[in-house]
Amino acid sequence: MARAKVCGLTSEADVRAAVEAGADAVGFIVDVDVDTPREVTPATAERLVETVPPFVTATIVTMPDSAAEAVTLAELVGADAIQTHGLPPEDVAVLVANFYGPVVPAVPTDGVADYAGVGHALLVDTPSEAGGGGTGETHDWAATREATADLDRPVILAGGLTPDNVADAVAAVDPYAVDVASGVESEGGVKDHDAVRAFVRNAGAAP
Repeated sequence: MARAKVCGLTSEADVRAAVEAGADAVGFIVDVDVDTPREVTPATAERLVETVPPFVTATIVTMPDSAAEAVTLAELVGADAIQTHGLPPEDVAVLVANFYGPVVPAVPTDGVADYAGVGHALLVDTPSEAGGGGTGETHDWAATREATADLDRPVILAGGLTPDNVADAVAAVDPYAVDVASGVESEGGVKDHDAVRAFVRNAGAAP
């Protein structure tokens, strides 16, 4: 059984739908260097984080230039956890030492070894040319399972996941959790609530 994070939330209705579907974590994309309809302002992220109930992890997803920048943003928003894209391993280590919650660097499969000793978990994603995730494309799950087999921390699988393929992804990689954004949308930045429910249900039902 894999836990589920629904990412790229932009409205209170979508946050509520993810929570009611049973998502273990929700993600808010703030201050990234890629063009995405899922990005929200820090003020909007702060407002949405306030609607997340206890025991659901509110995660800020960002592409910071430094550990200090990530800490400042997360504290401003009130996030429980930080997911970083493009932050070097040495800066992730500094972030871990200075942030009160979990820190999750996002890496491609071939970057797992570089981040094996840092962060509280690793999120393995399909990167864009700019270094961010959210491409909506899957990667080689067999290679990801091999690359993460000896990690001593949880693995979160992302990249092109949908309600239709998440069970197969969980069976192939055996991750701690799965992460979805575009795979449960009716249009860019707007979640399909039926798809959100199906994704969380199928992730949790996978063997």
